[in-house]
Amino acid sequence: MKFSESLKKNSDFRRVYRKGHSKADSLFVLYVLPNDLNENRIGISVSKKVGNSVVRHHITRLVRESYRLNEDSFICGYDLVLVARPYARSKSFDQVSSSLLSLMKYHHLLLEQAL
Repeated sequence: MKFSESLKKNSDFRRVYRKGHSKADSLFVLYVLPNDLNENRIGISVSKKVGNSVVRHHITRLVRESYRLNEDSFICGYDLVLVARPYARSKSFDQVSSSLLSLMKYHHLLLEQAL
């Protein structure tokens, strides 16, 4: 990922949950918080309610790849936490990608030329 790195610390996740704004659809909840950096930091959370470790890792890979492919069209300078809902378990890559783009659009994080 060119313009992004991962959120790894529990304290970073908690800060975004506590101070960030959230929007949701049927597959994901996206929390967003400005970070005053020239890059986005993304964290992906998939709980055991979604499925076993194979399913959780599969969803994580789909989200990470969707984010990577669309990264050029996102505005930089935010901490993002994407929380998967159980309904995301059976969705395809195209559905995951569409959901991610719509949530980014709801938060006004898509560049104008990407619209």
